[in-house]
Amino acid sequence: MAPAHDTDPMTLAATLQAELLRRGAMLATAESLTGGRLGDVLSAAPGSSDTYLGGVVSYATEVKQKVLGVSPETVERHGVVSAECAAEMARGVRDLIGAEFAVSTTGVAGPTRQEDKPVGLVFLAVAGPDGVRTERLDLDGERAEIREQTVSSALALVLEAVSATPVGSRG
Repeated sequence: MAPAHDTDPMTLAATLQAELLRRGAMLATAESLTGGRLGDVLSAAPGSSDTYLGGVVSYATEVKQKVLGVSPETVERHGVVSAECAAEMARGVRDLIGAEFAVSTTGVAGPTRQEDKPVGLVFLAVAGPDGVRTERLDLDGERAEIREQTVSSALALVLEAVSATPVGSRG
C-alpha cells in the first residue's frame, strides 16, 4: 500500500515547522530505518532551530534499548519492527530531549526480511501531550523508495498530531 499522500518531504517539513512555530512547540525524532533522513529533512529549512531540537538515530537494537529506553521485553515479545517498539522509541526520545512532540520510524527497508517480517513493513509513532499514536505502513518499492516514503509518512503523521492538539498544550 502506498502512503496516503504524495507530498514532497520538504514541503511537508515546512508546513510542519510552521504549525509547530505557531503553537510554540518543539519536535524530536527517533529513527531506525530512515537512518537520519527525517532529521535531515527537518533541519534543512531556514529557521528549523525554532522547531526541531534534534534526534537519535537508533539503527541498532542496543541503541534503542540503552538510549531510548525500549524495553527488552518489547524487543523479545514484539521485535524492533513493531508498533510497540515505535511507541517506546517516540516516548523515549520525547523524554530524553524534552520536546512537546516526537516521531519515530522503524521497519524493514530491504532488501531482505528482518525478524521474519516483510520488506516494506514500517511502523511510525508520534508522542505528544495527548499520548502516543502509532501507524502501520505496508510500502512497496526499492530500499531508497521505502525510506523516502517513510519520511513523508512520518512528517504527515506528526503534522496531523500537532494540528489536532490545542494551542498551548504542553504535556
